[in-house]
Amino acid sequence: MQSELFASENMAQPASAPGMVQQNSKSIKYVVNGECYARQGAMIAFRGNLQFDRQGQGVGNFLKRSVTGEGLALMAVRGQGEAWFAHEAANCFIVDFAPGDSLTVNGRNVLCFDTSLSYEIKMVKGAGMTGGGLFNCLFSGQGRLGVICEGEPVIIPVSPQQPVYVDTDAVVGWSAQLHTSLNRSQSFGSMIRGGSGEAVQLKLEGEGFVVVRPSELQPTPASN
Repeated sequence: MQSELFASENMAQPASAPGMVQQNSKSIKYVVNGECYARQGAMIAFRGNLQFDRQGQGVGNFLKRSVTGEGLALMAVRGQGEAWFAHEAANCFIVDFAPGDSLTVNGRNVLCFDTSLSYEIKMVKGAGMTGGGLFNCLFSGQGRLGVICEGEPVIIPVSPQQPVYVDTDAVVGWSAQLHTSLNRSQSFGSMIRGGSGEAVQLKLEGEGFVVVRPSELQPTPASN
């Protein structure tokens, strides 16, 4: 049987060392030898002896996720085998954390990660009741994190001399050490007349970077 469908770049390769690797731009393969975490419903295929269990996050984080519709609904993947993760054909990226690294990520953009990484749902200081929600996920430690982005991401440097303002519906993540606050770029009179559609942004100050996606679509509420 002949077809470009069977091109070598589309073929799954034999398992190598444990951990995640890029299968292609739209999916990540994780060779599991013990345990990893992934967003609920993200598994598209697996082989081997694996179990998929809903992962609890504690009462406090559960309540935060319920109130805001944001957060990170996880499953634990346990055993020995290979699992492929993806979400609605979004672009996938792997972030390597060295000791001391930390990153704030919107829960809707988390795909999978090593259990060696620490994570917690944190209040976004100064964000108020914005479209992006009150709570994002703070990752730290050493390991790998798989993230997704609808379209090609834009990485914008942030410096003390030049803060960056981002739409809360478009932000993917930012350096955890940045200071956040709410910015209003629309006058009250303009809001009365119907508004510009760009009334409120998240202001990021300090030294670091912010990742945004080329879309302002409203996120689908996370399942509880």
